[in-house]
Amino acid sequence: MKITVCIGSSCYLKGSKSVIKELQRLLEENNLQNQVELCGAFCMGRCTEGVCVTVGENLFSLRPDNTQDFFESEIQKNFL
Repeated sequence: MKITVCIGSSCYLKGSKSVIKELQRLLEENNLQNQVELCGAFCMGRCTEGVCVTVGENLFSLRPDNTQDFFESEIQKNFL
């Protein structure tokens, strides 16, 4: 599985660095760091939608405070 987080200027200002750190922590905590590729990308073209994150073809808008909920509902369920 590949998760891509936008690190362009707009998403960076909205907290992409914190989102990445939280995803890294959650992947480690759940022993998924070898099964999930976490990548960064510059500008996904949806700057008004917050920190843009893609999982496959699906686009999500995250904030640092909803990253754990996203992880549990969209990532972790694939490995249970």
